[in-house]
Amino acid sequence: MNQYLVVHQSRSAEPTPYERKLAGAVEEVFALGDHTLDGLVAGLNARTVHAPDGRPWTVDTFTTEIARLGAR
Repeated sequence: MNQYLVVHQSRSAEPTPYERKLAGAVEEVFALGDHTLDGLVAGLNARTVHAPDGRPWTVDTFTTEIARLGAR
């Protein structure tokens, strides 16, 4: 028997507008072919999709935020 997880099964609530914007920007950066963490952070900052505190992302702030979002 094949088992799989439907994305919507793993979340506790609908994504917020912030989460949707961040996810869309991550997809845009990945679509350009850069799959490194440094490239992702630079791509988010180039799109002015900043961290929750309004500052540009750093590798540390991005990984902390993604861990926080994943823990919800």
